[in-house]
Amino acid sequence: MTTTERERGQEWLEHGGLRPTRQRLALASLLVGDGHNRHVTAEGLYASALNAGERVSLATVYNTLRAFCDAGIMHEITVDATRSYFDTRMDDHPHFFWEGENRISDAPPEELELARVPKAPEGAEITRVDVVIRVRKV
Repeated sequence: MTTTERERGQEWLEHGGLRPTRQRLALASLLVGDGHNRHVTAEGLYASALNAGERVSLATVYNTLRAFCDAGIMHEITVDATRSYFDTRMDDHPHFFWEGENRISDAPPEELELARVPKAPEGAEITRVDVVIRVRKV
């Protein structure tokens, strides 16, 4: 891990108000160290951490991703009951889910039009609307 990757990871954690433990800093550096946004699964991030020589358990990766979401520096995108992806890009934007490849990518937000969103049930408020468009290669 380069100094720049580590610094970006450190700044990202600070932005979320998170204490930079060794594991958090290692995972944050993998996620944002190169300055690009990422869509990851917990398993994919775990494999990346192992490949980078980081000693971290899969349970720690899950817990850390949850902490990043709770701190507001990541979003969880649920594709179905068995599949969640984590996104470092925080603005509202839709996603493509690539069936057969089990990956997501950003969809162009300027091409999405939502005419109306249903009112939230009494005693609730809408916090965000996730749009996942399923696609497959032909």
